[in-house]
Amino acid sequence: MSATIESVLQESRVFPPPADIVQNANVSGMAAYRALCDEAERDFEGFWGRMAREHLAWKKPFTKVLDESNAPFFKWFHDGELNASYNCLDRHLASQPDKLAIIFEADDGKVTRITYKQLYHQVCRFANALKSHGIQKGDRVLIYMPMSIEVVVAMQACARIGATHSVVFGGFSAKSLQERIIDAGATEVITADGQFRGGREIPLKPVVDEAFAMGGCEKVKNVIVYRRSGSPIPMQTPRDKWWHDVIEGQPDTCEPTWVNAEHPLFILYTSGSTGKPKGVQHSTGGYLLGCVLTVKWVFDNKPTDIFWCTADVGWVTGHSYIVYGPLAAGTTVVVFEGVPTYPDAGRFWKMIQDHKVNVFYTAPTAIRSLIKAGGDLPKKYDLSSVRILGTVGEPINPEAWMWYHTTVGREKCPIVDTWWQTETGAIMITPLPGATPTKPGSATLPLPGIIADIVDETGQSVGRGKGGILVIKRPWPSMIRTIWGDPERYKKSYYPEDFKGKYYLAGDGASMDADGYFRIVGRIDDVLNVSGHRLGTMEIESALVANPLVAEAAVVGRPDDLTGEAVCAFVVLKQPRPSGAEAQKIANDLRNWVAKEIGAIAKPKDIRFGENLPKTRSGKIMRRLLRSIAKGEQITQDVSTLENPAILEQLKQAQ
Repeated sequence: MSATIESVLQESRVFPPPADIVQNANVSGMAAYRALCDEAERDFEGFWGRMAREHLAWKKPFTKVLDESNAPFFKWFHDGELNASYNCLDRHLASQPDKLAIIFEADDGKVTRITYKQLYHQVCRFANALKSHGIQKGDRVLIYMPMSIEVVVAMQACARIGATHSVVFGGFSAKSLQERIIDAGATEVITADGQFRGGREIPLKPVVDEAFAMGGCEKVKNVIVYRRSGSPIPMQTPRDKWWHDVIEGQPDTCEPTWVNAEHPLFILYTSGSTGKPKGVQHSTGGYLLGCVLTVKWVFDNKPTDIFWCTADVGWVTGHSYIVYGPLAAGTTVVVFEGVPTYPDAGRFWKMIQDHKVNVFYTAPTAIRSLIKAGGDLPKKYDLSSVRILGTVGEPINPEAWMWYHTTVGREKCPIVDTWWQTETGAIMITPLPGATPTKPGSATLPLPGIIADIVDETGQSVGRGKGGILVIKRPWPSMIRTIWGDPERYKKSYYPEDFKGKYYLAGDGASMDADGYFRIVGRIDDVLNVSGHRLGTMEIESALVANPLVAEAAVVGRPDDLTGEAVCAFVVLKQPRPSGAEAQKIANDLRNWVAKEIGAIAKPKDIRFGENLPKTRSGKIMRRLLRSIAKGEQITQDVSTLENPAILEQLKQAQ
């Protein structure tokens, strides 16, 4: 059996970067990209030291760049001091106080704008309010809020006084909230009465109360509640306080608390893991450097840019590309409360038109749902302001990439297909818009200073043309520092003994083509072994989605007596869900299609049709659930967060 994952999708289309983008790019042409890579190769520490000096404002300059003495607990710029909020706000006040920092569009379409100076004063007032509650450097503050200007204020205020924030996505349950409050040892909770999504009001403060009722949250002294929905909610005195009350009378300046570069800026719990929550802890200096550098390099940030990342701040993408990266680069960011399909499927395109968005960054899940909801809709809007498109969250199917390129980008905008993780803090492998020729579905090349490779199970490089396990061979500034309160788990999860503890294990399978381009083929867990062939589920999904009948597909494996593992495909069509003879015919046609696109080995044994796929509230496909259905097991996991539970019955019917 081969130890490498076979890459079976052959992608021959190459798109050079547009000449006008190359001309003005922050990294212009492949020669400039290679020069940065060579500098990092020649003098790794010198390169990162130069980046940190040029792109961040330091209170106390660092003298040592990287300390590897206690690997894999790496330290970057350790003897330097700075403040993340100072870097995002104060340093822009002299040069551009009246520049827009945030354009906020609420679910109902109401728009609020705030300048850097106004944002600075709001952050200072709220920071002083937290101080008046006794919050000090190193204390943990948990944030459970809707998308709003206020959530940015809350995060920046924590950073300003050296408190470590932990944001929990507003769609998580009371149980998830309680586990995170306990694990982080939070002493303050910031929340809102409710939030709006797709025209519906969703309560938040009642969920906090439910979490407290479960016990174990006794360390929390204060709960600050922002009034967003105006619905009546129970307030428990003296613990619960209104946001507007706590900021009243607070001074609108607040001296930043200078912290060591390694000081924990935030803890973010990754979803999807079983058992105990996994708190990914990030530093201040290294993390901030990763964010600001990638905004300048990957999104080619210009002083006049309107930058819109559609993620929620509850995920790392929202941390890095709404709250910290763009503000540290001094750009204007769009913050959006709602969903892409409310009041209709043109919402994203209308917002791009209204706010004249130049850089648009979203997830393949959103792209695929927008294709399904109205593939020609973008053409009805003026999207001429868009200069760069980006995707994040999972690998993008080549066909979705092509739609994004032609329909949204009008064949003029480079697409940056970015690979990174909660743990990496910032983008790691990506095209640069003014340098890298792109290929649909490929994340292309690592950024300068990021030493990525693809290895087999023993840690040996597999070379070009083959696939295997993605690793990062050298530390990088924005990397995870530890799992909060569990250093052993950190070592075991990310620096396993299989690779002698030397390489960071990303947990993703990838392949490399003849040009050295990386193609991410999905989580290592999502690799099927069919008759001794190892196939990435992502590639089979891409082949299915390329069929004109298919809107979305998810592929999992199930045990098979004959082939070891069988391919099981869950398919959503662009037409009503078929049944009987029609379903059988379409299933056979799709099997033959996959055989033609990839080869007979990848033919799905089972095809199951549903009106949609089971997704979490953040839009991730619940693959574990699909694996259980494929195996015919009783479903024991929590399905309360499913958008449409009725589909479970549909998906049990195999063709």
